[in-house]
Amino acid sequence: MSAAVGQAGVPIAFKRNAREALGDAQLRRNFRGAMDSLMAKRLVQFPDGDELERLRAFGNRVRARALSKLPELLERLEARLTRNGVKVHWAETVDEANAIVQRIAETHTAKKVIKGKSMVSEEMEMNHFLAARGVDCLESDMGEFIVQLREEKPSHIIMPAIHLNAGQVAKLFHDKLDVDYTEDVDRLIRIGRETLRRKFFEADIGVSGVNFAVAETGSLLLVENEGNGRMSTTVPPVHIAVTGIEKVVENLRDVVPLLSLLTRSATGQAITTYVNVISGPRKDEELDGPREVHLVLLDNGRSQAFADSELRQTLNCIRCGACMNHCPVYTRIGGHAYGTVYPGPIGKIVTPHMLGLEVTRDLPTASSMCGACGEVCPVKIPIPALLRRLREEAVRPPQAEPHFMRGQGAKYSAKETLVWKAWRKMNTSPALYKAFTYAGTRFRGLMPPRIGPWTEHRSAPRLAPRTLHELAHDHLGDE
Repeated sequence: MSAAVGQAGVPIAFKRNAREALGDAQLRRNFRGAMDSLMAKRLVQFPDGDELERLRAFGNRVRARALSKLPELLERLEARLTRNGVKVHWAETVDEANAIVQRIAETHTAKKVIKGKSMVSEEMEMNHFLAARGVDCLESDMGEFIVQLREEKPSHIIMPAIHLNAGQVAKLFHDKLDVDYTEDVDRLIRIGRETLRRKFFEADIGVSGVNFAVAETGSLLLVENEGNGRMSTTVPPVHIAVTGIEKVVENLRDVVPLLSLLTRSATGQAITTYVNVISGPRKDEELDGPREVHLVLLDNGRSQAFADSELRQTLNCIRCGACMNHCPVYTRIGGHAYGTVYPGPIGKIVTPHMLGLEVTRDLPTASSMCGACGEVCPVKIPIPALLRRLREEAVRPPQAEPHFMRGQGAKYSAKETLVWKAWRKMNTSPALYKAFTYAGTRFRGLMPPRIGPWTEHRSAPRLAPRTLHELAHDHLGDE
């Protein structure tokens, strides 16, 4: 199942999507097995709880410090990258970001683009945008390649095809790639790699995401396990990196704890197979690498979150997916039910800034508020507290000042607001609470003496205590 991604002004049908997902037994089995495995791998990487908490606190401080200096660090990043020969572009919206990519493609008469994994390019819907303009855009990450063949969106920010099992992928490859049917995972991976390998050399432009952008050195850092990111950023003659403005960190030293937290929390690895650091295009004396490197810095609602001291914590996210893996809601319905690029707990606090509360009105309430997401977040984002804040913004009167969120008041109802205001007033006023409880005890006098085994009017004769055996006998009968 693949729900449509929310569009401006059209509310996401989360409840309908969730009901459909709950009725898909195969989907639920796939997610249950995958989530159990990811949680176990993460636990192995953090055997010492004290070390984990120290590292989380350090990671939180690193991210908070970077965000406190965000405008300054972005300007410093641009200056360093420009000095290194990288062309930096700024985009307030996804439309502006896509227009930038299109201009670069037109400059080079590009017809083929190959992409490494990038969630920001998913925000932009870059594949569809370029395809509509005659440019073929192929995903090179194995999971992204699979969901592209299925014409779906990723269901997880780290493992895009986690909702599928080997049999489903085998049938897909048999139907789409005209290969023999096999459920052997190693063989399936080999088929995918053989199909993609030649595409790197045919591409005019390579596109990638960015895990961290280092202001101190003007470097773009990418982590991956397949090697496709390295190929996408070095083989084609032009490399375009796209990232959100929040990914900047102050210096290389700050990357070390964040990298450790990211890989261990995401896939249960001490370190990924590849860690790529890109600081500029190919120099004259170098034998490989792109001739041009571009960086597109995208806002897309992030500055709205940045403007509020509480909501700003949303931008701490390092995109590890741990909150999804431990979420009882996500693990039962999967990522497509959310109808957004970013599903799960992090999606519920990020997406409202990108699409507005009028589109995402049901997402902040799609939570059991168990707190698991906040407990496992490697940079200590208080996700439950931010969900409560977004719920408050959704029911604030649309005209109330100050305005913190686009779509404020999306779930506002004057009648319901009046009822809840009265309820809050009663529960915060000792005199009103006392009067309410007094009236409630008087009302009990109108009730029947006994309406069930758990209630008893105080004027009725007391029943003798009963043993567990007697109660069991009543319910089970003689045997």
